[in-house]
Amino acid sequence: MKTLVDAPTIDHRVHIVRERVVRHEALIHGPVSLLDRVGNTPLLRLHRLSADLPAGVEVYGKAEWFNPGGSVKDRPALRIIEVAEQRGQLTPDKIIIDSTSGNTGIAYAWIGALKGYRVTLVMPENVSEERKKILRAFGAELIFSDPLEGSDGALRLVRQIVAENPDRYFYADQYNNPENWRAHFHTTGPEIWAQTQGRITHLVAGVGTSGTLMGTARFLRQMNPDIAVIAVEPEDELAIIEGLKHMETAIVPGIYDPEIIDRTVHVSPEQAYRMAQRLAREEGWFVGFSAGAAMHVALEVARSLEEGVVVAMLPDSGTKYLSLLPPA
Repeated sequence: MKTLVDAPTIDHRVHIVRERVVRHEALIHGPVSLLDRVGNTPLLRLHRLSADLPAGVEVYGKAEWFNPGGSVKDRPALRIIEVAEQRGQLTPDKIIIDSTSGNTGIAYAWIGALKGYRVTLVMPENVSEERKKILRAFGAELIFSDPLEGSDGALRLVRQIVAENPDRYFYADQYNNPENWRAHFHTTGPEIWAQTQGRITHLVAGVGTSGTLMGTARFLRQMNPDIAVIAVEPEDELAIIEGLKHMETAIVPGIYDPEIIDRTVHVSPEQAYRMAQRLAREEGWFVGFSAGAAMHVALEVARSLEEGVVVAMLPDSGTKYLSLLPPA
């Protein structure tokens, strides 16, 4: 395993987790804004799909659809916006702009609506109709890029738009903004550590912007350098799993650090869809396709173990993909 930093003492680990618990309790008992509900999502244990595993192996899913905007992307979007406000980069006259395949855009849109900012989003034209309707409901302006160019085409187009009128926008730049991974270092990682009582042995997450995997892994490796980090990608550049990138052929995010990853597993869209379907029908978890891909890999990892605690990141629910599902 790769050691990124020196591991803290046990006393320091306990202090870190206790500090997060105190903050969470304050949110429960104090005045609540919707912004306060970002994070602290459930960690759900598999039952039926893991019935054939050895008794010493546990598999969990981090249920990120419990965030207010319905996905893991609420975490980085909120941090990116609030850090930009603190630094004076985002002011009331600026428009929040970024490229997105949907989930981060939804997060920008509802947070922008709550805070009073205009939001413009650049996205591939072939994203699901559900995502487009949700974004418009929050009042976001949508600009569509060539569907054949995927998320990379949206990224190139947003850079062009910002370059033509830089003073008009706050360019959130989720692919290169370090506040993306820091959001997960400060929230997702500590939550998983506390929820597994420090027993996690394997982290499995899909790679899109890579912020979820980078930030969560960095925190967990501080707590235990032996935790295995497994990345999930589509099998090739033609395999479309919304929210995931095939790094070898894509524009690589600036925040992506391959040194953090122990291994990468490639998944086909069919494997992702089948696992999403099984999670719905056998566990009652209606998840998106990238979540299906992550759980497919998590179960593969689990079947190779005699004991361990495997956690898969489940970015969103399946409600945004209904129009993409084949007939039952």
